[in-house]
Amino acid sequence: MEEQQQPPQPHPFAKLGVRADLNRGLEELGILNPTEVQQKAIPFLIQNGSDHDLVGQAQTGTGKTAAFGLPLLMKMDSRVRHVQGLVLAPTRELAKQIGKQLFRFTKHVEKKIFVEVLTGGDNIDRQAEALKRPTQIIVGTPGRIMDMIERRALDLQNVKHVVLDEADEMLSMGFKKQLLEILKLTGQRQSTWLFSATFPEAIHLLIRGCMEPNPHTIQVDQENVVNRDIDHRFVICKPEEKVGFISNFLKKQKDNRGLIFCRTKVDANTLTQALADQGFSVAVIQGDLMQKERDKVMRAFKKERVQVVVATDVAARGIDVAGLSFVIHHQLPEQLEYYTHRAGRTARAGNKGMSLALVHPKEKWKLPQIEKELHVTFRELRT
Repeated sequence: MEEQQQPPQPHPFAKLGVRADLNRGLEELGILNPTEVQQKAIPFLIQNGSDHDLVGQAQTGTGKTAAFGLPLLMKMDSRVRHVQGLVLAPTRELAKQIGKQLFRFTKHVEKKIFVEVLTGGDNIDRQAEALKRPTQIIVGTPGRIMDMIERRALDLQNVKHVVLDEADEMLSMGFKKQLLEILKLTGQRQSTWLFSATFPEAIHLLIRGCMEPNPHTIQVDQENVVNRDIDHRFVICKPEEKVGFISNFLKKQKDNRGLIFCRTKVDANTLTQALADQGFSVAVIQGDLMQKERDKVMRAFKKERVQVVVATDVAARGIDVAGLSFVIHHQLPEQLEYYTHRAGRTARAGNKGMSLALVHPKEKWKLPQIEKELHVTFRELRT
């Protein structure tokens, strides 16, 4: 008897309402199964995002760019030359990453959607020139967006949809004034989509001030806020023991690569020098670096010419490097939410990774607090 052919299964993203041409782009990127935030955000934004606001709680690494990016691309009219979509991000690295992803999603889209990235550190005249071309979506940092508006190189009066990505970080980095000004200049927008890992009072005030009452809210299950593929470890370590411990740990890692987080620029520079003196392939990213120097470090790290990057919390925002095996916390972060941001740099795309905290004996009491708040379990690393 002839075997009956099974009908082809619909694409997992098609079930959420994503167009076939965008699904082809996702397939080529290896994005085959929607994450939780994508499952919750995409259908709502496609169906209701034209005239309703959305607030999403989600961490870095949960697939937010596709969660807002695919619906945003579907709402763009390629026949209209003006900017219709605006995505704001806290750092240059994150903005560039979002811009690159949006471009990749549209590989098989027949009527091209043009995306321009506006961030500090790049030539402003060149950016202003690029804006003379038809542009449907702008991705940028609040500071550079305001620079372009003041130069009269950018007009936001036709913007229909505004996305605030990592809104908590934008506020903590001091962008409140620029954010409010940009939101005022896009007063005619049809919807605002806000994503934030944490919701301090300043975010609630922002939501009340710039969004409709009771916006549609989605939340990634607290159990999934911190990636389950991360192995959370700690060692009790006095300050004078840290360089020796990290040195021994890195020797055992062989070719494995990772990030080390420090609270201050001074600590980051001092640790980088100490590890370099011992022959490790190490570089630093901190706030005093010129953009050209940061780009050089990131290129070397992505091309695996550098094994370890030492970074401060704010300077590391937007770093997305595949295949990192570990994250070391030189000190526990001052703000609890930074632990999640740091740890989430490893164990991406289904891989395993370790988040290792070097804990001062007097700070051991903080571990149960982190465990309780973030639903993680620490185990001591035996050396």
